[in-house]
Amino acid sequence: MHIQIHNSLSNKKEILVPIQDKRVSMYACGVTVYDRCHIGHARSLYIFDVIRRYLMFRGYNVRFIRNITDIDDKIINRAQELKKDWRIVVDDNIQAYREDLRALGILDADAEPRATENIPEMIKHIEGLIEKGFAYPQDGDVYFSVRQFKDYGKLSGQSIEKMQEAVRIEKDDKKKDPLDFALWKRSKEGEPFWESPWGKGRPGWHIECSAMSMKYAQAETLDIHAGGRDLVFPHHENEVAQSEALTGKPFARCWIHHGLLTINGQKMSKSLKNFITVSDALSRYGVDALKLFFLSSHYASPLDFTEEKMIDMRKNLERFSIFFAEARTVQPSGALIDPAIKAFDQHYQEFIKAMDDDFNTPRALAALFEMVSETYKLKSQKEYPSIVKKVAQELQGILRDIFGIVFITKEVDLTEEEGSLIKEREIARHQKDFKRSDELRDALKARGIIVEDGKEGQKWRRG
Repeated sequence: MHIQIHNSLSNKKEILVPIQDKRVSMYACGVTVYDRCHIGHARSLYIFDVIRRYLMFRGYNVRFIRNITDIDDKIINRAQELKKDWRIVVDDNIQAYREDLRALGILDADAEPRATENIPEMIKHIEGLIEKGFAYPQDGDVYFSVRQFKDYGKLSGQSIEKMQEAVRIEKDDKKKDPLDFALWKRSKEGEPFWESPWGKGRPGWHIECSAMSMKYAQAETLDIHAGGRDLVFPHHENEVAQSEALTGKPFARCWIHHGLLTINGQKMSKSLKNFITVSDALSRYGVDALKLFFLSSHYASPLDFTEEKMIDMRKNLERFSIFFAEARTVQPSGALIDPAIKAFDQHYQEFIKAMDDDFNTPRALAALFEMVSETYKLKSQKEYPSIVKKVAQELQGILRDIFGIVFITKEVDLTEEEGSLIKEREIARHQKDFKRSDELRDALKARGIIVEDGKEGQKWRRG
């Protein structure tokens, strides 16, 4: 089986064929550290972590690079707003960002370069573009000449004529053409700067990713470049132009873009008071429920965050928890049987098929839930304890290794008093004293013990 990925460049699914056999270079646009990360960032960070994990699971050697933009207009503006040195704003937000990564259980990138640590590479890239006639200096700024790059617009699917209609022409604009974009910006009084052949200034946003991706991937062509759909134009379009103009080679063979996240149908905004930070979301819903929410929609689709959906995610998470709790309490009574192995393999293959098809996590999750349901159907088999333990073990491995969802499986015995309450409730239920049965259920719940009734009688687990 092959992994197929929807390539934004060709606008169709393509089989993943790395440049170097099973080695995949993957670059993801990271955060701009002018503020705390919100759950939109969390979706981006998590979904690309899942894609990376799955590629590794399927035997690929992935070199994953995720940058940090630590110099930008937004950072300068936020520093001025807070009346703080821009470096303090950056350091504070990077520290918070790293805490969010740890809390989300995101794997470390193989390289996570900061823009300010790679200024020389950006200057060299810009010099190369000037030499080749694709860029020009102007009063301390340097601009990329869009019309010189004949393929401009191929990623976003926009024509030069349509772009021209949408561009606002400023009276004092130093550009030769309104479509041209900045590669280097002359710093104003009081702004951070670096020395360059064009004077004191700082890099434009787009040049950062081109220079850093090529440096840390150690290649002029990436296998995969990833980011949010809002970055297709102008950011990624400009990356393509300034990279391919310099090297004459394709910048990335495959472009992956995730859909954007809204809150109750609205764009997230502090002015609308619907801005949810990563730390707030995790403290309210828990990391596994948030991950399940992200997985419930295909990565390329828009995703709307609501309280109702998070309640559903907790219920879905509970289905796994109940299954794993049962697996901990049963005692194996025999070898696995053919129907059990066949049922597991069937749904496991469905899972692989879904993930191979452009990382279709909703279908993949459905296969895992079916795996649980099919296992329950084998309860009449005397080998059921062995079956449920085996399936639970395999299922936990998939959830942990690919989705980063980890369930606590430590066994906890009942105290003597708790055992008495459970036994008393079992008697009350048998005698159809449902009022007393409910009272005892509530008493046990207050102690953190969840009791559930089924055809085989009552079962308990730690909540």
